[in-house]
Amino acid sequence: MTVSWTPHRFTGGLLALDTANTVVLRGDPQKTFDRFNDPTEIARFADAASGFRAAELGGRRLEAPSPDKIAPVVLAVRETTDRLFRGAVSKGAVATGDLPGFLKACAEGLAHCGTEIGAPGRPFGDPATPIAFEAALAISALSLLQGDTVARLRICPNCAWLFVDRSRNSSRLWCDMAVCGNRQKASRHYRRRTAARGTANV
Repeated sequence: MTVSWTPHRFTGGLLALDTANTVVLRGDPQKTFDRFNDPTEIARFADAASGFRAAELGGRRLEAPSPDKIAPVVLAVRETTDRLFRGAVSKGAVATGDLPGFLKACAEGLAHCGTEIGAPGRPFGDPATPIAFEAALAISALSLLQGDTVARLRICPNCAWLFVDRSRNSSRLWCDMAVCGNRQKASRHYRRRTAARGTANV
């Protein structure tokens, strides 16, 4: 199924989290599904992410010319990232037991990159040339370990997506107020009205 890679799908705050969120409704075996079941969606996602994550990428475009070939690495980085940081949200700290698998997956993403990163103003390298999606994904995932990022990670109570809370007082609740926030408000309103009608009929 072709996906519309809209701004809502990039509410994680970082490329690695947006990618982790391509598995929809994690934890719900009846409803969960994987946007990357069709590997061609990896290339389409990378193209959209080049625009939506331009600031994080320092303007460097992502490329994924052979999505079938890179799919195993992309999925390994995605799943180990989700496991490590979803656990960190619930525990308030990173579990060292989950680090080896995460670091191995990131190393595989970077193995054939052949680029340089981290220069001032060029966190992902030279913006004049594209970077392999799996390499950029690994760099983004590793960046989650720095500073106070772990403390700012959240899980949306509506859709279970991971996101970084960059609000001033760290009080952001939803991955996207316009989507998940409004759905929850509508659900609460419906429950209140239903309860009120039930009380009136007693």
